[in-house]
Amino acid sequence: MDERRGLVVGHVQSGKTASYTGLICKAADAGYTVVIVLAGLHSNLRSQTQLRLDEGFLGYDSASESRGGGRQHIPLGVGRIDPELRPDTITTRLERGDFSRRVANNFAINPGRQPLLFVVKKNARVLKNLLDWVLWAANDREKETGRRLVSGVPLLVIDDEADHASVDTKEQPRDENGAFDEEHDPTRINGLIRRILFAFEKSAYVGYTATPFANIFIHEQGRTAEHGEDLFPRSFIVSLPVPSNYAGPARVFGLAETADRETLPPLPLIRHVPDEESGGWVPPKHRNGHRPRWRGGDDVPPSLEAAIRAFVLVCAARRARGRRGVHNSMLVHVTRFTAVQKEVKRQVEAALGDIGRRLRHGTAGGDPVRLALRRLWEEDFLPTTDEVVRVMRDPALPPLAWGLIEPELANAAADIRVMEINGTTGDALAYEEHKATGLNVVAVGGDKLARGLTLEGLSVSYFLRATRMYDTLMQMGRWFGYRPGYLDLCRLYTTTELAEWFGHIAEAGEELRGEFERMATVGGTSRDYGLKVQSHPTMLVTSRVKMRHGTEMRLSYAGTVSETTVFDTGAGVRRRNLAATGRLLARLGPPTPHRKRDNVLFWPDMQAATVLEFLDAFATHPEAPKAHSGLLRQFIQAQNAIGELTEWSIAVLPGGEAPVRLASFDVPMVRRACKPGTEQAPAAGRYVVRRLLSPRDEGLDLDEAAWRQALADTVEGWERAGGEATGRDRPAMPSGEGFRKSRSRNRGLLLIYPLNPSAAGGGVPFVGIGLSFPSSDSARTVSYRVNNVYWQQELEDAA
Repeated sequence: MDERRGLVVGHVQSGKTASYTGLICKAADAGYTVVIVLAGLHSNLRSQTQLRLDEGFLGYDSASESRGGGRQHIPLGVGRIDPELRPDTITTRLERGDFSRRVANNFAINPGRQPLLFVVKKNARVLKNLLDWVLWAANDREKETGRRLVSGVPLLVIDDEADHASVDTKEQPRDENGAFDEEHDPTRINGLIRRILFAFEKSAYVGYTATPFANIFIHEQGRTAEHGEDLFPRSFIVSLPVPSNYAGPARVFGLAETADRETLPPLPLIRHVPDEESGGWVPPKHRNGHRPRWRGGDDVPPSLEAAIRAFVLVCAARRARGRRGVHNSMLVHVTRFTAVQKEVKRQVEAALGDIGRRLRHGTAGGDPVRLALRRLWEEDFLPTTDEVVRVMRDPALPPLAWGLIEPELANAAADIRVMEINGTTGDALAYEEHKATGLNVVAVGGDKLARGLTLEGLSVSYFLRATRMYDTLMQMGRWFGYRPGYLDLCRLYTTTELAEWFGHIAEAGEELRGEFERMATVGGTSRDYGLKVQSHPTMLVTSRVKMRHGTEMRLSYAGTVSETTVFDTGAGVRRRNLAATGRLLARLGPPTPHRKRDNVLFWPDMQAATVLEFLDAFATHPEAPKAHSGLLRQFIQAQNAIGELTEWSIAVLPGGEAPVRLASFDVPMVRRACKPGTEQAPAAGRYVVRRLLSPRDEGLDLDEAAWRQALADTVEGWERAGGEATGRDRPAMPSGEGFRKSRSRNRGLLLIYPLNPSAAGGGVPFVGIGLSFPSSDSARTVSYRVNNVYWQQELEDAA
């Protein structure tokens, strides 16, 4: 048997279908005869995938039939390039065009024939019918077992959304030697996929997903006699590069600086939904049959009304930019229950209808809705366009004066339809049928909108559906993708908590992609390169049953920087931290003048005991596990025990604000704005900033030689990553990783920042701290979920 198992990691709504269409074409050129695409759980997603493969691989409309019953091969897409290349297909783009034994029996699996395409749902009945047909059409038998086998006909299986429904979630028994039970019965869909692969002498399985968390936790040794190998991507994992014009999680929510990257600020597209609105209208833990009510009335809450108005403005603005006849979509995803979705749809229709009537019949100058739309445009959309143009450097986003928007409003609102997208209604997103005129739609839904399905021209999203699993939550983010000519008009309305969760998942996802890239750099595969995903105190990486073969580990602070970015707004905590800082500075005595930055208060060559005493008195927020004063203290003590981190440099970094008294020093405070999307957090007892440190601050304690070495290491890393091909200029300053690599193991750096409290409503100043740790071979740890390969390597290293 010749079997390969691989995984391609893309980004949500980034063009994975285009990628595997290209892979299918190359595989067909290389001799793969049968191609099976597993295209999600729902018929509309399967149909959408078939449509794209009609254009990109088949070259004709799979649904067109001649009067005699045979297919009328009307050229499409690649079919217009070379109409002689005609793969066959057993499935069609119709909603009911999934696999059919009746149609399939007209075909055979033979070596040397034209490629044969199947685009099927991940549905047990469909896959069982497909397996039965494959075994019926098999042309050989395996000598050892006598089982039916397809030989001489290579199979390629593309598993779209490979982390969804394909992973075996059953407990897998083992014998006394740790080997898996050969008679194990896996979950139905996983078992059928594996049996189809196992029926071919030569097969390749390639999973595609933007959220590979579940896939890396498949056990690498999983196998049964009936099903063959499990779907662990043992042969390769490829991380697709992200184009510069893609607005994904990292771009929308931003990324903090790490050892491997610079800070990426978020785009100003997130709008906060107050907790009282999300909890009072459709609470997070509502039941089926819940009736959405806002303050007792049968109305949408103010934030959803604002989102609907924003969508009307988007449709008008795109018309004003000359983009008439294009699709425009708005997403409303607040519940999984179809009965509640029906109520939400009705309320959205009422709100939209009221806007439309007022625009048609209201007075041009004094109508409240028209005035609200103008205020929203001038106070929100125009400044956002300016900022997005500055960040993205996109000249195709011209600002539009109100005089160009207002004439388009009435027609824009009149064209919008509200649809309920679930399995109980006849509503369908028929974008193809409205290709000439454009479809303007508010899509109200739940699970059908949660994964895979593309909302064309999606600009405004209203999202309150909470889940604590990384992969499920990220896949619900339909707002990621390409937004040519209207990225500045896009908006995401969600809660502060959900925005923070998305930001954490974006960080964890980027870190995992970095692992994939390092694995590729050293020429490794997931068979021999262990993988890990950063954990979260209140979220799950994926469902527990998908992580059966994962292990929770705490990994080291060594070689990292820890900084406070979440602060308790309680006045008592603030006073405690100011007092602890004052006592520290009084104990340190007169500072040493810094050789380059004369405004910094700097004390080199301090003992670890001084830092430990300070951390013991300093209070950090419980939701900041990376900067927890207790854990930091334990880590330093553990390193002290082996002769590391025994000496410290301490620096107080002043800003440009009013001074605060710390011991005998008047230190100008630093200003840090609230992290976007958390502006209301201070009212809930939290003040959240994106970054506390400035990158260059980590080099404060290095001498000239160490600084030059840090820069050399940074430039070397830039060159190793591709140099100018990465789109970044040659570094002129060391990275944080470069600074930390150049610091000796016995030295740490404590940075202290007095913060102006105005961003959190004023009152007592805050104190932020950052600790920069050198690299080390031993350390206490940050919590990660690691896969079995990683865990076994840890055990081997410890042996």
